[in-house]
Amino acid sequence: MAFYLDFEKNIQQIDEDIINAQIKSDFEAVAILKKNLEKEISKTYKNLSDFQRLQLARHPDRPYALDYIDLILNNKYEIHGDRAFRDDPAIVCFMGYLGDKKLIVIGEQKGRGTKDKIARNFGMPHPEGYRKALRVAKMAEKFQIPILFLIDTPGAYPGIGAEERGQSEAIATNLYELSDLKTPTIAIVIGEGGSGGALAIGVADKLAMMKNSVFSVISPEGCAAILWNDPAKSEAATKAMKVSADDLKTQGLIDDVIEEPIMGAHRDKENAAVAIADYVKKALDELENIDARELVANRMQKILKLGAFKENS
Repeated sequence: MAFYLDFEKNIQQIDEDIINAQIKSDFEAVAILKKNLEKEISKTYKNLSDFQRLQLARHPDRPYALDYIDLILNNKYEIHGDRAFRDDPAIVCFMGYLGDKKLIVIGEQKGRGTKDKIARNFGMPHPEGYRKALRVAKMAEKFQIPILFLIDTPGAYPGIGAEERGQSEAIATNLYELSDLKTPTIAIVIGEGGSGGALAIGVADKLAMMKNSVFSVISPEGCAAILWNDPAKSEAATKAMKVSADDLKTQGLIDDVIEEPIMGAHRDKENAAVAIADYVKKALDELENIDARELVANRMQKILKLGAFKENS
């Protein structure tokens, strides 16, 4: 059964009317309702607020990393473990082919269904997850295979065990090592990009966001709790934080915005996957013609431009 957000109630009603008309074999009504549905979808999704995009980024039907991997990667083979502690299911790593190009995909996986969500810790990686990601990234560098990072996490797991095993060190090491990786890298925020948990696999030659994804230093609920002592003000916080793909592109913090199907990725996973595959192919065509040393130098210059300051005389 499809899950509808508050602002999708009109769409839900038309969907239900279509089902009822189909049961009655009223095909004329079905045709009219489908046209109405197209108009309502266009109207609803044409001017979404930042808070509505946040809701879409967290939509339970939204494609996760494994959904995209299944749709875009051929002859895939999963790589497990950090070779130090354990295999973290919140980070998934695959080797395969995108068309005729070898590709390694490293993604954050939230899990679908109660058991899977618990097993994958709701997409919040432990330090061993980030160490697995780095191990696989270094392997890709060794064999000169480009890497695609799929970012989708509310943040790194802040549990006691994770902190004892060096959560902050694992994230910092990834930031350092990925910035110097001598193979083409592409990172795409496919849902929710939360703080250091997202940055730990977000250092890349190309950083893009799906149209209805978000990227932020803290969750809007956390921001509202800190600023106003009221998590219920998350909508105001979302607007103030400028977390949408368009805002971040305007600010120069990401390279590109990947357009989603008009009805959102959660209602059209296949075409959302096509959009990602097309973007990756185009980016790889550009990056693979650049010498490794120049690639790293360009990446470092890009990173250094992210922050700006001026000194008072």
